[in-house]
Amino acid sequence: MRFKLDENVGTGWRKPLEAGGHVVSTVAEEHLQGSPDPIIAQTCRDTGLCLITVDLGFAQILKYPPIDYPGIIILRHPSPSLAGMKALMDQIVAALKTRSPDGRLWIVEPGRIRIHGIPRGEES
Repeated sequence: MRFKLDENVGTGWRKPLEAGGHVVSTVAEEHLQGSPDPIIAQTCRDTGLCLITVDLGFAQILKYPPIDYPGIIILRHPSPSLAGMKALMDQIVAALKTRSPDGRLWIVEPGRIRIHGIPRGEES
């Protein structure tokens, strides 16, 4: 899969994804830092990239319907240390072996992933 890390996600967190064979780019690499959320969302949609962020604004399913995006993943940790956030990324990589975030909103917390939305092709 292909992912875009939002500016609030550490660039070092890309390593577990890349080690899992995924392609990762960042908002900063595309000079989009500071851009409004709708611009980030549209860019991900246009380029077919699943967004990984800690911004809860993207959890607003009326504003960002999961079916319209190649995936939105929100990282939630009660005490977001470097080790804790890396563990969330490892959790994502493990989940990607059996499911896709395409057309869905994943809220990733320690030990669980809450999945919202209907995957593309099953919405009828």
